[in-house]
Amino acid sequence: MIGRVQDFRKDAIADNVADNLIVFDGECVLCSAFFRFMLHHDHAHVFQFATAQSPLGQRLYAALDLPLDDFETNLVIVDGEVFGHLDAFAAAMTRLSWPWRMLVALRWLPEGIKMPVYRVIARNRYRVFGRYDTCMVPDAAMRARFATGGF
Repeated sequence: MIGRVQDFRKDAIADNVADNLIVFDGECVLCSAFFRFMLHHDHAHVFQFATAQSPLGQRLYAALDLPLDDFETNLVIVDGEVFGHLDAFAAAMTRLSWPWRMLVALRWLPEGIKMPVYRVIARNRYRVFGRYDTCMVPDAAMRARFATGGF
């Protein structure tokens, strides 16, 4: 199960993957809100994006031996290192400016606290926040921020 920095780099799981990439569930309203938040606040355009349902997303989830149809975690790759669960969110915050950068502190919460809380949110996200009937289709401006094979 992933959470903390992986003991492998993204090049060990897939070729031609951006060093800074966010993979999110494109049907999940909460996950898509995280994507839109990052798109809006990533002023330096550090990250590329991919939906979990895309060919690239499927390849990454498969390489990490994660389910290919029930995406309980976003994946965040920062400088080639793979993060999941709450650590993925914290890793993404490392690339944003203040005040968002202070959310990196979530990474240091004890595992016994952050994983149960994360799991409850992840398992109930469709019920609480909703689900899109289909994966989002980015417009031309958004599409420029997506990795090859990312939607």
